[in-house]
Amino acid sequence: MQIRKIVVTGGPCAGKTTAMSWIQNAFTERGYRVLFIPETATEFLTGGVAPWTCGTNLDYQKVQMELQLKKEELFMKAARTMDVDRILLVCDRGSMDNKAYMTDAEFQAVLKDLNLNEVELRDQYDGVFHLVTAANGALSAYSQANNHTRYETADEAVRLDQRLIAAWSGHPHLRIIDNSTDFEQKMHRLLEEISRLLGSEDIYANERKYLIRYPDVEWLRKQENCRRVEIFQTYLKTEDGLDTRIRQRGENGHYLYYEMIKRLTPDGHRVETERRLSQNEYLELMMNADTSRRQIRKTRYVLATPTQSIEVDLYPFWSRQAIAKTSVRGEGKEVTFPREIQMIREVTGEAAFRNSSLAMHPPEEEV
Repeated sequence: MQIRKIVVTGGPCAGKTTAMSWIQNAFTERGYRVLFIPETATEFLTGGVAPWTCGTNLDYQKVQMELQLKKEELFMKAARTMDVDRILLVCDRGSMDNKAYMTDAEFQAVLKDLNLNEVELRDQYDGVFHLVTAANGALSAYSQANNHTRYETADEAVRLDQRLIAAWSGHPHLRIIDNSTDFEQKMHRLLEEISRLLGSEDIYANERKYLIRYPDVEWLRKQENCRRVEIFQTYLKTEDGLDTRIRQRGENGHYLYYEMIKRLTPDGHRVETERRLSQNEYLELMMNADTSRRQIRKTRYVLATPTQSIEVDLYPFWSRQAIAKTSVRGEGKEVTFPREIQMIREVTGEAAFRNSSLAMHPPEEEV
């Protein structure tokens, strides 16, 4: 069994919540059992435990650190009982994040009280991936609205971001994911860095989409490197300027649930926010379905080749064609599929083949 424990951290409004969904999707399809340890500070603040409700900030930081470490210990204990080969344990912030909210004296007091060593505390994780706050490099996307525990101004967010990086400095595999690209590419770069840590050369980059002839499903099912996923996607009634959909995704009766909201910023950029839902939250949101658009139902076969990962989507309204997607590194790179997947033509960027369009008027079959 291989268990890898990583931390996804970052400044306020950096995309951490959406990143968790991307990680879940990407590495489940690659054969990992992905486990998430929820952010301890958010759990405490939501429950009424905070630096301003405890006796002192030091009192609060001691109990937060203790709970953080206990959760990690129990998740690791549970992981070792699972009958799988590869487990990716993802911490929504790790123990060293706490240091950014303390003075040096307070941090040393926490270490002493809990009998901890700073180096061992920091280096217990296989990798640390820091997402830079939108306030630094993508200011138009910075918002306090999508997290009720977020209170920092943009300037405060930048300063906190820098303290978090400083707290993790010295970790042997600290990677900083900045805002030098748009948000989608930021997520791709995060997955790329995690893939490198895990020893995978299957790196995410630019997505390319193709119309293909309906594949031989039996051939797909027989491939050891192919995973089948059932996806149900529903669009919701939303305010102007927002595009919201919820998704049920899984196999063999085991599903995860997600909500994605797409909005345009004042400067014309598209921002996507994705979060995981409980089953009850998903069912409640289903009551607000947009009945003018059909539910997208598709069976996805994820085929991993030595050089790339190919997603083949089968839709119930087509019997002679399907959609294949893959991600490539670099512009103009030629894409090749196994001979069993017969390409008709590339449809990357064509609006008619987006899910939102397929939910309205799927185009006629071309073969």
